[in-house]
Amino acid sequence: MIKIDLFEETIFQTIKRGATEISPDVKLAFEQAIAREQSPEARKGLQATYDSMALSKVRQNPLCPDTGWPIFYFKVGNKFEIEGGFMAMEEATRRAVARATKLGYLRATMKHPLTGYDPGNNIGMNIPDFTYQFVDGDAIEMSYVAKGGGSECFGGTRHRIVAFADGVKGIEKFILDCVVASTRAGAVCPPTVLGIGIGGTANVAANLAKEAACLRTVGSKHPDPMFRKIEEDLYEAINSLGIGLLGAGGSTSVLGVNVEYAYTHIAGIAVATSTNCMVARRASSRIDADGKVTAMSSPNWFEGR
Repeated sequence: MIKIDLFEETIFQTIKRGATEISPDVKLAFEQAIAREQSPEARKGLQATYDSMALSKVRQNPLCPDTGWPIFYFKVGNKFEIEGGFMAMEEATRRAVARATKLGYLRATMKHPLTGYDPGNNIGMNIPDFTYQFVDGDAIEMSYVAKGGGSECFGGTRHRIVAFADGVKGIEKFILDCVVASTRAGAVCPPTVLGIGIGGTANVAANLAKEAACLRTVGSKHPDPMFRKIEEDLYEAINSLGIGLLGAGGSTSVLGVNVEYAYTHIAGIAVATSTNCMVARRASSRIDADGKVTAMSSPNWFEGR
């Protein structure tokens, strides 16, 4: 049985790592974007962001002043056991979030939606957010994601029901319209990581889009060739728009396009987009049944589904 103190310290270190250290796949995506960027100004901006991210790791400062929503994904073995059960685990996670906020790894950005009351620790109704996936085994894998406010609130997240008759072309047109509209509004910070959810109800599609944006490694490909083709076509199309760094022009408008799907009703196809910041902050850890803790390089969320 995993001791709750071990879990709490592990989740705190995961939050700290996600807030201050960029993931290897995002780092590689930046290096590739800098190498192929045709605009000198955009290349200079990408390099400055890259250098800033490296400095954040050295100084243990937040990668971005917007530390976003604290979101957690738990991939739980069916035989996993923890002291106090899952309620204790969630309480330990809340304590870790409050501690990370007090120490400055997170900013206090979570407020009451009507009164604006700020508890000062990023803890409130339904926040942090917890999502669970149950698998074989006796270990737990935890992923912390900082979903940025700008990319979520001001146009980076959208959905629509597309008619079956419109098919893939209808899906792709809606997504391109979303990218153009959100960029024109200054609602997102290109180059982004674009997550797309196809199928299910509207909330299912939106959750899939968020998972695709936040948990798929940048540069990964969907195993189904039909959805992989959509990813490739949209990646090429969006980067051909010339949006570039922060919408100021350039050949890199999106770092990655990730699609996830669910079966849907014959009445229509729910399609959702979720935009993740170029500084795609996340970190994952694993605790084995014997208490061994491993810092993971990838969330491993989609493997084995």
